[in-house]
Formats: sequence, structure tokens, C-alpha cells
Amino acid sequence: MLFPGFEQKRVNGAGAEINLRIGGKGPALLLLHGYPQTHAMWHRIAPKLAEDFTVVCADLRGYGDSSKPATLPDHSSYSKRATAADMATVMTTLGFETFRLAGHDRGGRVSHRLALDFPGRVEKLAVLDIIPTRTLFETVNQQVATGYYHWFFLIQPFDMPERMIGADPEYYFRKKTGQWSAAGHKFDDEAMAEYLRCFSDPATIHASCEDYRAAAGIDLEHDRADEDQRIRCPLLVLWGEKGLMHKAYNVLDTWRDKAAGSVEGHAVPSGHFLPEEAPGETYAALRRFFAS
Repeated sequence: MLFPGFEQKRVNGAGAEINLRIGGKGPALLLLHGYPQTHAMWHRIAPKLAEDFTVVCADLRGYGDSSKPATLPDHSSYSKRATAADMATVMTTLGFETFRLAGHDRGGRVSHRLALDFPGRVEKLAVLDIIPTRTLFETVNQQVATGYYHWFFLIQPFDMPERMIGADPEYYFRKKTGQWSAAGHKFDDEAMAEYLRCFSDPATIHASCEDYRAAAGIDLEHDRADEDQRIRCPLLVLWGEKGLMHKAYNVLDTWRDKAAGSVEGHAVPSGHFLPEEAPGETYAALRRFFAS
């Protein structure tokens, strides 16, 4: 019921089987979720975007109902490069050689890498409530480390964070999403049930830790090797005016450093979860940008 009119599919990526929903008509628009959610996070805006676009909402490898590839010593099976390659392959299989792309949180990091590794395929890119990974690691201070402590908790060696989260995954999930959303926000009951169903799987907890371990290692290696590369398509940056990124950074400037083309953006009246906390404003910004 979260995605009326959408079809559920399972499509082989570059190294994982990807669960997704597709619906609508028009140019292709791929939406990628963040931690610790699933593609269900787009449920408040995807049906409206589907009036103008063919919308694809996918679970990243390791999350939701997508497959969980075996881990490797360097965590590269959960690198943003590997995850981005999944999505490029999925979109080819669905018949879209070029597409618009929006990513929230971890999905934004995958989207950044996808735009660098497949520059001819991404027509326009939107990133939601993040700054670039390398920028955060190289500028982190006490304020950011306190609010984003999970960046350093989840990268601890297997299996300490897995065991601690696995002792009560529902408590952990509700606590984290409650901390990151604006005061008084209530997630849709059906969406929350879906998040908890997926996140309660020990394989998902482990895969999400691997995602962060990759970010602190192999992803930084890739970013340093590609430090002269820039996002070449038009870029939209949105962030929550009640969230930590707004308080700690000039979010737009961090992305201007990573882009060769046009960059625009603004804060949205929300906490971290823009599409669920401020769906009207988020929809309007995305539709205007992708349709222009």
C-alpha cells in the first residue's frame, strides 16, 4: 500500500540481486535510500513523482530485501563503487541508459560515486542531507562526532557492533531515527513496520556495518584516487534545517568543491529524513529540478 500502482521486481546488479519498485511514466528517475532504512522511505513522494517520471525505488545491496553479498577483508563488497555498479547495471536491465538520480544519506554517497564512475549516464543528480564522505572524515569535530557517533561505532571490528545492535534492533532503530528526525515527527506506521522487519535481520545489521566500514577505508581510497574528478551533471543539494549538517557545515559549499557543473540547493524545514518529514517541500524541489 505504500507504493500504489508500482510493480515490485528483483533485478540482478553487478554483484547483488536488487529489490526495487518501479512505477510511473516519463524519463527515468532512480531514488536511493539511506541508513538504516529501505526504499520505503520514498513512499510519501514517489507516487507523485511518478506522475512525471518513471520512478525506480531500489534497496541498496545489504539493505531491505536486496541480497547481502559475502564480506571481504577490505570491505570492498560494500564499497560505494560496488553498490553504484549495482544500480548502473539495474538501470541498464530496466532499459534506461541515462537517468536522473537522487540519493538520501548512504544513497547520496552511492549516487556521488555513481556520478563519478558513470558520468555519461547520470543526467542530473540530487543529494539529500549529506556532505561528501571524505570532507566529513577530514573535518569532524566534537559536535559532529557526538551527533554522528555511529560513523565510528559501526566501523569497529566484527562482531562487536553487530552483537550490540542485534541485542535489541527495534530499540536501536527507533532511537536512531528518533534522534535524527525533528522533534514531534512520527513515521508512518506501515513504513516503520517495513523498516523494522528488514533491520531485524542479522544479515542486514552486518551488511550495514560493512557499509560504514567500507566508507572509512576503501571508499576513502577511491575518493583520494579520484580527487581531481568532479560531478559533471547539474547538482541539487537539499538538507534539513533542523539537522546536524545544517548546524555544522555550509552544506552547499562542500558540494561546490566536488562539482564542475551547476550547483544549487537550499535547506528544507525538517530533520534528517526530508522525504518523510517535509514531503511537500522535498517533492516540489525534486520535481522542479528534474523536470527543468
